[in-house]
Amino acid sequence: MTAEFIEALLDARRPVIMELKRQDATGHDLFGDRSAARLVADYQDVGAPCLSVVTGRWFGGTPDLLREVVAATDLPVLQKDFITRRDQLHQAREIGASAVLLTATLLPRATLGRLVDLALRLGLTPFVEVTTEEEISRVPRAEECVVAVNNKDIATRERGAGDLGRSSSLLPAVLRSGTRCPVSAGAIQGPDDAARLLGEGFAGVLVGTGLLRAASLPRWLDGLDARLDTRIGTRIGTRIGTTPDTDREPAPPGRRPAAPPTTDTWR
Repeated sequence: MTAEFIEALLDARRPVIMELKRQDATGHDLFGDRSAARLVADYQDVGAPCLSVVTGRWFGGTPDLLREVVAATDLPVLQKDFITRRDQLHQAREIGASAVLLTATLLPRATLGRLVDLALRLGLTPFVEVTTEEEISRVPRAEECVVAVNNKDIATRERGAGDLGRSSSLLPAVLRSGTRCPVSAGAIQGPDDAARLLGEGFAGVLVGTGLLRAASLPRWLDGLDARLDTRIGTRIGTRIGTTPDTDREPAPPGRRPAAPPTTDTWR
């Protein structure tokens, strides 16, 4: 069960971790009149491979939000909070999370190692968030973890636009860590951002505010599909002298082809 979250993302038609977060970093409401159960249903309708739930107080979260989401879905669920203690891991497992956020910026090497070991023993995937090469070098058992570059800074409570260039610059070091599942998280607003990061080699992207503020969730994801298809077609056309429409690159191993266009169900 430990790898459930990773396998779901690697096998996804669209490798987007879709997040439920009550507030943005400045305290503005993101749910509107939508309940957690309704958002879960909408995410499932468009084929979300796994979900993220922010239970941290900065973003208006509570453990009850995690309980609501887990009760409404069979998808693997990541709990995002500042987890620093063993009892928090036990609580996450008891509620039904499949993965837990561990923030390398906050955790000394020994503490991070103990929490990763315990999470794996409990059947939880460690979702280790990093912002520097030094933090990446401290991730233990990286082959069993998601290693996620946070494009924002907790020192400023993740306010501001963030820096997607951080993901691009750190990707080689993340890959050298041995993780099967490098992820870019935070500051990803539109399909262009997500497609670029996936095209660079990330196995997944985590998107919260960008999806929750989208006028249409299906159109956002259709836009991602179109951009990914264009990138694939351009690479193939350049390599073998064909046009994007006449030759298609097969899906990467273990990943299904892109999903067909969806209808507008974002309510």
